[in-house]
Amino acid sequence: MTTPVAYRPATAADVPSLHATWAEAFDDAHVVRLWSGDPGRLPRTFVAVQAGTVVAAVYYLPRRIRDAAGGVDLVGGVANVATRLRARGRGHVRRLLDLAVTAMAADGCAWSLLFTGTPGVYASSGYRPFALRYPAGRPAAATATAPPAGWTVRAEPGVDWAELAPVHAAFNADRPLSTVRDADDWRLRVPVWYSPPTELLVARHRGRVAGYLAAHWAPGRVRVVETAALPDRPDALPALFRAVARAAAARDVRHCVARLPADPAIDAALPFLLAAPAAEADTTGMVRPVHATPDHVAAVTAAPGAFHWPADYL
Repeated sequence: MTTPVAYRPATAADVPSLHATWAEAFDDAHVVRLWSGDPGRLPRTFVAVQAGTVVAAVYYLPRRIRDAAGGVDLVGGVANVATRLRARGRGHVRRLLDLAVTAMAADGCAWSLLFTGTPGVYASSGYRPFALRYPAGRPAAATATAPPAGWTVRAEPGVDWAELAPVHAAFNADRPLSTVRDADDWRLRVPVWYSPPTELLVARHRGRVAGYLAAHWAPGRVRVVETAALPDRPDALPALFRAVARAAAARDVRHCVARLPADPAIDAALPFLLAAPAAEADTTGMVRPVHATPDHVAAVTAAPGAFHWPADYL
């Protein structure tokens, strides 16, 4: 006789089994670390429990994300989706997503967002893929040009993350699909996602942060995963991009992925980062309407300059 499965919100008693389920599915310690930093995590974590053991889980976190019309939507961000090997192929995730979407609707979420390498798992629950396009190619030629007078550009692994918050907010004030970060994001989420081996470069004008860039270095390649600059400091992005190009030459890096949106300031500075860029795409994003119409959600993901930064992943 098959032991019945209960589908319900998690409780404190489920936590050890829940952690074991995630440990079986994920290599990254940040899965539990980020989840543990959410005080409302248990009611928004849905579990399939069989014989007292969590065999599958789905978690969501409400996030404030900019829409295509200059407003802000409350969005249910899905993460930490996992099923134990012995319980796969039995529809547990689909049932748990049903519970999660019902809870999102009660929370007032307009739509739901997730990133995945297995889109087929979510298609039957109403999620549809979208693509984020960005340039990549050979790094630009290194130059010995120093930053203009009053500027410094250097790696700052010990930066006070709160210093970057107003720069991010100004740079993304009208960017569809970007997250409106709060103090907790800068305290926990951003430092986790942009910890070593990701390197943080900070551009300062007379000591004040005017721009920053996060880059992940690997043998033979570099991936720029976020940048931002104050709108009234147009020299910040070229200075940051030159610094990456110089470091790429010093490390014999031949390929650079600029995971950056189409943006006038970025486009103007891009020749300092890339030579002959070609388009690449991230197709791991998926969305599902909750209270919003499908047209509203499609407009967000298709809007010019729409982008979601990796530090806002769950």
